[in-house]
Amino acid sequence: MTSFYLSEQTNNFSGNSRSSLKKRTLLFRFIAEINLIFGAWYLYWRVHNSVNTDALWLSIPLLFAEIYSYIGGVMFTIGLWRPIERRIKSLHQLTPIFPQDNYPQVDIFIACYNEAPELVEQTARAALAVDYPPTKLRVYVLDDGNSPDMRMMTEKLSLEDLQSPPLQAAADKIDKKHFQLVSRLEELDNLALNSQHTETWLNELSSGKATTTDAQATSFVENLRQLLLWFHPESKNIQDALASERQNLKQAIHQQELELVNLARLHYIARPKPKGVAHHAKAGNLNYAIFAGETSGEFILTLDADHIPKPQFLKRVLPYFYNYNLFTGTYESNKIAFVQTPQDFYNLPEDDPFAHNAHLFYGPIQQGKDGMNSAFYTGTNAILRREALVNVGLQYFSDEFAQDENRLSEFQLVGGMSSNSITEDMNTAMRLHAAGWQSVYHHELLAEGLAPDDLSSTLKQRMRWAQGTIQVLVRENPLTKPGLTFWQRLHYFKTIYSYFSGFTTLIFISCPILFFFTGISPVKTVGYDFALHFLPTFIINRLTFVVIAWGIPAKEVWRSEQYAFALFPLLIQSVVSVFTRQPINFQVTPKQRQSGVYYQLVIPQILVFSLTVIGIIWSLSQFAFGRLQYPENYLFNGFWAIYNLCLMWSIISAASWKPKTSK
Repeated sequence: MTSFYLSEQTNNFSGNSRSSLKKRTLLFRFIAEINLIFGAWYLYWRVHNSVNTDALWLSIPLLFAEIYSYIGGVMFTIGLWRPIERRIKSLHQLTPIFPQDNYPQVDIFIACYNEAPELVEQTARAALAVDYPPTKLRVYVLDDGNSPDMRMMTEKLSLEDLQSPPLQAAADKIDKKHFQLVSRLEELDNLALNSQHTETWLNELSSGKATTTDAQATSFVENLRQLLLWFHPESKNIQDALASERQNLKQAIHQQELELVNLARLHYIARPKPKGVAHHAKAGNLNYAIFAGETSGEFILTLDADHIPKPQFLKRVLPYFYNYNLFTGTYESNKIAFVQTPQDFYNLPEDDPFAHNAHLFYGPIQQGKDGMNSAFYTGTNAILRREALVNVGLQYFSDEFAQDENRLSEFQLVGGMSSNSITEDMNTAMRLHAAGWQSVYHHELLAEGLAPDDLSSTLKQRMRWAQGTIQVLVRENPLTKPGLTFWQRLHYFKTIYSYFSGFTTLIFISCPILFFFTGISPVKTVGYDFALHFLPTFIINRLTFVVIAWGIPAKEVWRSEQYAFALFPLLIQSVVSVFTRQPINFQVTPKQRQSGVYYQLVIPQILVFSLTVIGIIWSLSQFAFGRLQYPENYLFNGFWAIYNLCLMWSIISAASWKPKTSK
C-alpha cells in the first residue's frame, strides 16, 4: 500500500494546475486544537499539583521532558496546519501548448561514490529512457570515487545509447536539417553572383544613367529589392542583405553540427581531489559538476546512485517552473527554485524492520511545509533551477571569501549546494528560501531507490541526518537567519528541535526503572487523579495522530514511532558530537547489505531493556510477598515500562535481522 498517487491519471480539471487543502484538514484542525488544549491543561496540573518536591532531581527533569514534548507537539501541529494537494498537467498536455522547441535543457546528475557500476548503470539506463527530447537531455555520472570500472561502464553505455533508435532518429533529423541548410546556402551563393550587377543596374536606373523600355519588369525587380531589404532593415543594399542571410545560415549550420557532435547524452565526470584540500563530500561532487563548465542545463535533476527515475519524471515536474503570460502569449520562468518528489524504495521487506518507509514525511509533513512555501529538498528525486543554485552559491561563496581568501581554491566546491553541513540538502533549501526563491512538493512517486537493509548502514544514515541537521543550527540558525519568513523559520527549527529528543527519551525511560528499584516517583500523585488528567490527554493525542496519518498503514506509523524513541543514544551522541566540535565526516550509506549481527550497536537499548524487565520482575516478586506499600503506583509504572519495552524492541530485534532466503 502506498499513499502516493499518480497525478497523470487525475488530470480531469480545467487549467494547467490546481492546489487545494488536503482532505480532512478541517477535521485535523478541530481535533488538534482539542489536543493542544488538553495538553496545556495536563501540564498546568502537573506544574501545580503533581510535582514531587521531595525528589526534585527527578521530577524537574521529567517535567522538562514533558514540556519539551508539548512544545514539539505545538510546532508539529502548526506545521501541518495548511497541507496542500497539488495537481498539474504534464509538459506536453499544457494549454496553450508549450512548444517542444522551447523545452528547457535538462541535466540529470547521478551522484555516486564507490557503488557497484552495475547498480549505477541501472540508474543511468533509466535516466536515458526518460521521456524527453534527446537533444535537450544530458545525463552525467558524477563519480566521486574516480573508478576506472565506472568510467568504462559510462563510456560503453554512452556508445550504446548513441546507437539507440531515439538517438538515431535524432541524428537523422539533424542530418536532414543540416542538408537543407547547406543547400540553401549554395542557392544563396548562386544568387549572390548576379546580385551585384542587379544592384548596379537598379542604381543606374534610379540616377538616370541607364534607361529601359520594360517599366513593368523594372518595377518588379525594384519591389523585390525593397522586400529583401525589409526583411533585413539593418542592410543598406542587396549585397549587405545577402551577406547577412549568409551569416545566419552559416550559424544555423554550425548549430546543427554542434548538436550532432553533442548528441552523446551520457557523460562521466570525476573531479580531482588533491590532498590537503577540503572536498565537501556530496555537495562538492555536485558543485564541481555545476561549475566545472561541462554542464549547462537550465534545470538539474539530482539522483542518488540507486534511485531509478520513471520515464515521465521531467514532464510531470517541469511545468511547475513556468507561468503563462497572457500578454506575451508565452511561458515564462517563475521563482520556483526546486520541486521535490517523494522517496520510496523497491527493496523493503514486508515488515520494514529498519523503519525506512517514510509516507508520513513524504505526505502530510511535506505537504504541510509546501503550504507555507517551506518544502524541503532532500537530496534526490528533485529538480533544481541552475540559476537559483548559482546565484545563491556565488553569494555565499563571496561572503566566505571575504572572511578567508584562501578559500578561492575551493571555488568550484563551495557554490550551489551548501557545504556548510553534511545534510547539504536541507541547508541548500534553507539558503534558497532565505534568498527569496520558492519551493514545491509534488506528491507523486517518480523514482525509487534502495534502502539500507542492515542495522549498521541504517544507523550511519540516521547519524548523518542528525549531525548534519544540528550543524545547521550551530552554523546557520534558522531563527536568526535573514530572509526567511516566520513559517519557514518554524519549519526548519521544528525539524532541528526534534533531534534533541534523545535526552527527553532517556528521562522517560529512566523514571519507571528508578521507581521499581527505589520507590522514588517524580509524580506526587499517581492514582485516580493522575489517570483523570493523563488518560484523556493521551487518548486525544493518539486520535490526532490517527487523523494526521490517515491512509498510512498503522504498522508503518508505529514502526516510525518505535525508531524515533529507540534511537535515543544515537541522537544524544549526535548532539554532543556537534556541540563539542568533534570531527564529523560524511558517510555514504552503503547500497548493499552489510551482513552480520549488530548487538554491539544497541548495547544501551539492551541495557535499558534488561533493567526494565528486571525491575518489573522484582516488583512482581515484592507484590507476591506483600511488600508493596502502594501497588497501584507500581501498576501504573508497569504499564509505562511495558510501553517503553514495546518501543525499544524493534531496534533490538533489527540487530539480528536477516532477509528471508528462498528455499
